[in-house]
Formats: sequence, C-alpha cells, structure tokens
Amino acid sequence: MRIVLASLVASLLLSPVLATEAPRTMGVKTVKAESLPDSAQLELELQRMPWEQFKAVISAVPKMKADVDAYGSAGWQYVKARYKTHAWKKNIDKLDAAQRKQLADLIQKTKSAGIPAKSGS
Repeated sequence: MRIVLASLVASLLLSPVLATEAPRTMGVKTVKAESLPDSAQLELELQRMPWEQFKAVISAVPKMKADVDAYGSAGWQYVKARYKTHAWKKNIDKLDAAQRKQLADLIQKTKSAGIPAKSGS
C-alpha cells in the first residue's frame, strides 16, 4: 500500500517536470494587432468613397451602422452631408479587432470591385 501511495505522490510531483508538450489553444481565431489596419488610414479611405459605396460599407459593419441608426433618418441625412469631413477615427477606434478587419476588407473589396459592399452576416 505504501508503494502505491508513494508512486502516486511521486507522479503528481514529477508530472510538471516531465511534461514535454506546451498546452494547446482551443482553436480560437484571433487577429494579430500588427495585421490590423490603422484607423486613420481607414478613415481616409472611407472619406474618399462615393456615397453609395460609403453607405454600403457602413451598413455592413453592425456597430458603425448602429451608431448612425441611433439618430434615425436624421442621422443618415447628417452623415450623407458630412461623411467626407466627419471624424470617423473615433468610431473606428471603438471597433474590436475582428470588426476593424471586416471594415478594412469591405473597403478593399468595394474599392477594387467598384460596387457596393454587401455584408456576409
């Protein structure tokens, strides 16, 4: 009995020392900070778009769309009149990494295709 108990205690004490493999992540996808586009650059790219493309991109990013929708139709009218000079950087800075990446991808896709962006979700 003592031998069994001693071997159990020894295995518990030595298990961290003998562990050879690092713990694995559970497959969670993360966006690296260095791969994120600069919010000032995204702001400039948004401001250079024609209105139809701009509205399609903003409408495809739920958090940015909600910021404008909060003011109802007056919000969209305001944005249409001032989107080329409005400080979008503050809104972009509020986005998490995945949303910022989505915004950058939508801007790129819209610019290269020359068509309005559509949301995948």
